[in-house]
Amino acid sequence: MKKLLITGASGFLGWHLCQLAKQEWEIYGTYFSHPLEIPGIKMVKVNLTDFQELQHIFSNVKPTAVIHTAAHSQPNFCQTHPKESHAINVIASCNIAGLCADNSISCAFTSTDLVFDGLNAPYRETDAVCPVNLYGEQKAIAEADMLETYPMTAVCRMPLMFGAATPTAKSFIQAFIQTLQADKELSLFIDEFRTPVSGTSAAKGLLLALEKVNGIIHLGGKERISRYDFGQILVEVFQLPATKLKFCRQQDVKMAAPRPIDVSLDSSKAFVLGYQPLSVREELEAIQFS
Repeated sequence: MKKLLITGASGFLGWHLCQLAKQEWEIYGTYFSHPLEIPGIKMVKVNLTDFQELQHIFSNVKPTAVIHTAAHSQPNFCQTHPKESHAINVIASCNIAGLCADNSISCAFTSTDLVFDGLNAPYRETDAVCPVNLYGEQKAIAEADMLETYPMTAVCRMPLMFGAATPTAKSFIQAFIQTLQADKELSLFIDEFRTPVSGTSAAKGLLLALEKVNGIIHLGGKERISRYDFGQILVEVFQLPATKLKFCRQQDVKMAAPRPIDVSLDSSKAFVLGYQPLSVREELEAIQFS
């Protein structure tokens, strides 16, 4: 069986990827600070920022392909911990591309819609990057360096992702649901737009990109939606108390990392290849009844 190395297997996206990919691959999943067991997956503790450890895992596992999802992906954390986040988001990513190049194996990398400044959405793969925060900047640097090191890399720009909680990770919807169920106010932006997808759809997109893409691909959803409108659909699907759902604007909330207003992705290139995310409502219904 072909061997797939998934970095960040204990993360939200990594876990969903393991569930999906294990049907066709022998999976080796890396974790660093969140040990867990995933049935059918060989989990390995690796510090990806240590080049010798990275080399060691490549020579031990001898993967046929790599999907690199491990990252510091919280923009506020990256903004306040620039050195720590740069080590994993940029240096480790470039080292992984180099090792994939050395071994001539497929490589997919998860980047972000936050490489854009939010002023000219929807964004296509050919649009110039212009990040407004450090996380977006780190991912933009990693994209360019990885493609220079190994042009065969599939650089997958991911949107906002949501889904069922995993044993070691949650998506943003769990906090939303908890807040509303506790009868507390939930204020969501009416002036921040994304093209969200579920973790499952995102994982399908990554496996497709690994097989079919060299270069940059957008794996956004089919709808451009504000956080507040997303919240309204969530309230309906999960039958939550609607009176506590309030709207606010980005300027009302002080955050360490600046946020772009509209980073909707044009993912038509991926749709042509067979990427088929569901609507937000359908995705949420699938979670509700799973």
